[in-house]
Formats: sequence, structure tokens, C-alpha cells
Amino acid sequence: MSEPPMSEPLAAPVLSLRGVGRTYTLGDGGHLQVLRDVDLDVRPGEIVGLIGPSGSGKSSLLHAAGLLEKPTTGRVILDGVDGATVNEAGRTNLRLGLIGFVYQFHHLLPEFSAVDNVALPLRIAGVGKGEARERASGLLTQLGLAERLEHQPGQLSGGEQQRVAIARALANRPRLILADEPTGNLDPSTSAQVFRSLFDLVRHQGVAALIATHNMELAGYMDRVFALKDGQLIEQR
Repeated sequence: MSEPPMSEPLAAPVLSLRGVGRTYTLGDGGHLQVLRDVDLDVRPGEIVGLIGPSGSGKSSLLHAAGLLEKPTTGRVILDGVDGATVNEAGRTNLRLGLIGFVYQFHHLLPEFSAVDNVALPLRIAGVGKGEARERASGLLTQLGLAERLEHQPGQLSGGEQQRVAIARALANRPRLILADEPTGNLDPSTSAQVFRSLFDLVRHQGVAALIATHNMELAGYMDRVFALKDGQLIEQR
């Protein structure tokens, strides 16, 4: 009798959260615990959704995952490196080398063209101007902005601005995308278009993605969805 086929081994997580908790000290001396014993793995090519109302802790979880804030308890492991074992310079290098951030508001530089906004993180990373602009142009073209490369943010629609921000986040070929309500300030039709652009590009590049959203319809695109309730993650499907 033949052996049963062996299943493909799971890829190692790009992001692992282990027992992560986050407590804030309030002005009156009290404490507010927004995350409690959170465990989560996000693997290459996987898009994980994070849902919950405002104030539920979504941004706190993303800030911890991106090494922007230290968790009160637990560990954040990025590509096998425990963030607690490196100094602040090491944490900064992990962020720059591994993570692309997308926010609700695009934060583009208004005096720069779309292509130069996307090329900027490449230039900071030491990539030559010509190569940086070529890579930026390619990303923007994939996102349907081939005719908008030299436009400044003020000449672009809200959806176009957010697609430029997505291209900028992916410019340095990160292993992980962290997105906090990336379409929260867009109308429903534009929101769906921008989400589809983000998903297609993340899939194409095999990036791991953790995306916070309050939009349940858009959460339906994702591989797994977790709700934050009372500071704990509850898988929805």
C-alpha cells in the first residue's frame, strides 16, 4: 500500500505574538488594559484581518507588532528575532528592513510627485535615484497609476493617494505589512478598489499582512479574521 502524500510544511511566521499584553497608565493614576495575553502568527502570503470597534485595542496591537510600542507583557518576534532582545537601534533596523506601514491617512509629502514619494524610502535605504524611481514607477503602474507618476498628492483623488501610500509601504520589499484602517477615510466604492489593489499586490509579493479594519465587508477578503474583545483575540473563521 502506498504512503499517503505528505502535507506541505507551514512556512515560518514572519510575525509571532506570544502572550502580548498592553496596559496604559491613566492621568488619575488608574490603569487601562487594552490587550490581554494575545497570541498570533502571521505567515508569508497570508492576509489576517483584525476587527473591533474604536478603542478595542487594534492600533495598540499593531503598534506592538511593529515595535513602535513595547508591550507591557509578552514577546513580539519578527522573522525569528525577539524584539525584546535588541536595543532601540536594532528595533529601528527591524522596522526598516522588515515592515511596511499603511495608515488611514496617507501622510504623503505634498511637494513630492507620486513616484518620488514612493522612491523616498528606497533612497533612504541607499538605493540609487534611477533604480529607486524605476522600482517606484513599477509599483505605481501595478496599482493602476501609470498616468499619475509625476502628479503631486494634491492633484490625486483620495483613492489614488492611498494607493501611492500602499506602493510606498511596499517599496523596500518588506516581509510584513501592517495596515491600520487603510481605507477608513474613503467612500465604499473607492475603499473596495483600494483594498483589492492592496490584496493583489500583497499576494503577488508573498508578503504577510495584518490589517485592522471596521469594515466587515472588506474583512471578508481575508484569510483569517480575529475580533478584539475585552483585550483578547477571538478568531471569527
